[in-house]
Amino acid sequence: MNEIEQLKQWIDESDNIVFFGGAGVSTESHIPDFRSVDGLYNQKYDFPPETILSHRFFIQNTEEFYRFYWDKMIFEYAEPNPAHKALANLEKMGKLKAVITQNIDGLHQKAGSREVLELHGSVLRNYCMNCQKFYGLKDILPQKGIPKCSCGGTIKPDVVLYEEGLDSDILEKSITYIRNADVLIIGGTSLAVYPAAGLIDYYRGNKLVLINKSRTSRDAHANLEIHGAIGETLGFYA
Repeated sequence: MNEIEQLKQWIDESDNIVFFGGAGVSTESHIPDFRSVDGLYNQKYDFPPETILSHRFFIQNTEEFYRFYWDKMIFEYAEPNPAHKALANLEKMGKLKAVITQNIDGLHQKAGSREVLELHGSVLRNYCMNCQKFYGLKDILPQKGIPKCSCGGTIKPDVVLYEEGLDSDILEKSITYIRNADVLIIGGTSLAVYPAAGLIDYYRGNKLVLINKSRTSRDAHANLEIHGAIGETLGFYA
């Protein structure tokens, strides 16, 4: 039995699967990987992305933050790929309990997934820092530059920047899902960004699946490794 057949057997036999994913889930939707060779590091800015995408930089250099943000973080025409669709279908089949994602693009929900835990927030939600008024992405796109609220306050994306903590409720819920999972599938993440990457330590089962094009620091812990694209790997459920 090869790796794909083994994965399919585990999925077919389980009704308690949890998926934990990162940027590699969305690369097939033409959203560049944050750390890939042609990703955000290969760019034309005076600061590295991790500096620009920090809370301090946002407060002190809001205009430069948004110049980068509009240019590199917003993909309004991106569509779900076979990976997103497969996960949504597995949930409809009663097999997948939750998608836990580091992505901020909203494509899991667009594909039809209902139980999506967004560890790092979403570009689709934005709030005024002054009065907390909500703005969807389409509300602020025409403004470009620094989007301003009707009250005059600066609008901030509901994304977790460096130096900001993760939402404790989402974190706790993610831990519970992972701890109770029969099959845990991890896909498209280098498992380098903490605290999110540490979530897999809560898994207690013996069906840990790692799907990633390149090797990760946790490959040795996996019960099944598949080196390839997630959309291709899960495509038979799309």
